Amino acid sequence: MFEWIASPEAWIALGTLTALEIVLGIDNIIFISILVARLPDEQRDRARRLGIMLAMVTRLALLFSISWVMGLTEPWFTLFGEEISGRDLILILGGLFLLAKSTHEIHASVEGEPEAEHQAAKAASSFGMVLVQIAILDLVFSLDSVITAVGLVDDVSIMAIAIVIAVLVMLLASKAIGEFVDEHPTIKILALSFLIVVGLTLMVEGFDVHVPKGYIYFAMLFSLTVEMINIRMRKKHSIK
Repeated sequence: MFEWIASPEAWIALGTLTALEIVLGIDNIIFISILVARLPDEQRDRARRLGIMLAMVTRLALLFSISWVMGLTEPWFTLFGEEISGRDLILILGGLFLLAKSTHEIHASVEGEPEAEHQAAKAASSFGMVLVQIAILDLVFSLDSVITAVGLVDDVSIMAIAIVIAVLVMLLASKAIGEFVDEHPTIKILALSFLIVVGLTLMVEGFDVHVPKGYIYFAMLFSLTVEMINIRMRKKHSIK
């Protein structure tokens, strides 16, 4: 099972896959950070850790049932002239969920919520409900992640190690990212806008329209860099 340890090519594959898993996990971290922000302060760290551990469990479960996952690529029915498989359906529904959730969060952040809606939102954002929402998106993101892993590496143990390392990195980075997003409203809006783009991408990929994710991540990195410069400039002006 671990014969690959002596192979330099396998180590290169492990490094490449781990880096990809970390990049693909950025979506998870941002979404989890925004969801747990509605919870009381004392519950946020626990919800954040449990959400990321759920992501790892989901990815490993999908990885070790890979024959079932690959079976999801078989067509189930036809919609608008396109054959829709189980994977496509998960991507489309996940994309719709992400679109609806991100749009609602942007509206709440920009327009504010009436007191009745705010109380309803707090009730809906119980610890269990937040974990349920995280679990739904973990399934969508994990499906993409595992299919990417299978396309790059043949050895299941390499895939599993890459997933565990990526999740450990996510655990270490999630609190800092979450606090940064909470402290800077413009970053939160930027992150939510990014999640809308990801939701749209998931939907169109469900209809077999491939969108290179490199373009999306580059656009996000560029926007984030510009906003970081803006934040730095605002701090300098406030000091003066």
